[in-house]
Amino acid sequence: MIERKKYLEQLLNKKDNHLIKVITGVRRSGKSYLLFNLYKQKLLDLGVSSDHIICIQLDDTDFLAYRNPLKLGEYIRSQIKDNLNYYVFIDEIQFCKKVKNPYVENDSVSFYEVLNGLLKHENVDTYVTGSNSKLLSSDVLTEFRGRGDEIHVRPLSFKEFYDYKKGDFEDLLSEYLMYGGMPYVQLLKSDIEKTKYLTSLFDEIYLKDILERYSLKSEKELDTLVNVLASAIGSFTNPSKISATFKSKSNLIYSQKTIANHIGFLKDSFIISETLRYDVKGRKYIGANSKFYFVDTGLRNAKIGFRQFEITHLMENLIYNELLVRGFQVDVGIVEDYSKINGKSQRKQLEVDFIAKKGNQTYYIQSAYKLDSIEKEHQEKASLLAIHDSFQKIIITYDRIPRHYDDNGFLRLSLKDFLLNDSFFP
Repeated sequence: MIERKKYLEQLLNKKDNHLIKVITGVRRSGKSYLLFNLYKQKLLDLGVSSDHIICIQLDDTDFLAYRNPLKLGEYIRSQIKDNLNYYVFIDEIQFCKKVKNPYVENDSVSFYEVLNGLLKHENVDTYVTGSNSKLLSSDVLTEFRGRGDEIHVRPLSFKEFYDYKKGDFEDLLSEYLMYGGMPYVQLLKSDIEKTKYLTSLFDEIYLKDILERYSLKSEKELDTLVNVLASAIGSFTNPSKISATFKSKSNLIYSQKTIANHIGFLKDSFIISETLRYDVKGRKYIGANSKFYFVDTGLRNAKIGFRQFEITHLMENLIYNELLVRGFQVDVGIVEDYSKINGKSQRKQLEVDFIAKKGNQTYYIQSAYKLDSIEKEHQEKASLLAIHDSFQKIIITYDRIPRHYDDNGFLRLSLKDFLLNDSFFP
């Protein structure tokens, strides 16, 4: 059993809070297992009777009828027999489609109305899972009238993976960077099985979901776009650049607007995340360029046939994902610096890999595989040295170095310390 302690604790803390718990995340990241196995068992251990836990899995053919919100509401109400507490679990709620209201002309009914209606029952605690942020995350506050409470579940973090696998750190880190943290992958023994599963997951589940959900006609465009983004993790890009690449290399007309829409679909499905450029000194977001990272390195590698194993880019993606797991908002920092060359002042634009913010905490973070030369150390430190505020500046390296502060006051951490000791980033 892989215990999702962090998410399980969140669910227990939100139990009976009179809000609809919305558990979001990419498909196959463990949402259903968390709710229907781990959390259900906790409720049973706390003395909740099994007939007071109503489980509905809408991606299961046994529950096809309840994809109609009216029938879903009717079924749930029929199961409430007394005044004791009931716990309603609905899996993949996005399968519940809007239908015509049979009682009101020119009106419709969606699952939002059904779930809001359940809030009237003081003894009903409702939990739903979903794999579409546009349907759920962006509408939690509006459609649920301020009564929604989101818990976002990601694939296994490296520490979850490490605690489950129990082995040599270096070996497990290499495995994680290659095959990622999708829960089911950890049950597979051979590299061939893992490769086949991840490839099938991307092509047969994720891309087909998007094609069907948004009625897209061309699978080739979307597939190629994902390959381009997978090859460019850690690099700035935008729809205009991608459109030009399609035209020059493939002689395909793939408009900027369409690319922007398709990137939005990938983000809504939680497959990728976008980081924006933030001007540290100007304190504002700038420009059209962004960086895109994948929710899981194994999924990213599978999409490009495990052909590009660049440790620097994968390490960056790993650190980015870990910061999100720890609840940080993450941007890419841009710092303008001026230096004199031959007596003339020249402007440079330096990059900070990550600006991580949470509450009143802010960290400037550089991801560096190795600082094995004076030139490399100067390159990685340049942007941090150009920032003159008091927030903590950190350099994370792949090298096994002891935690220490250097002569500039920068915290130096090994990747191992960062991944296994979250006390460094509370």
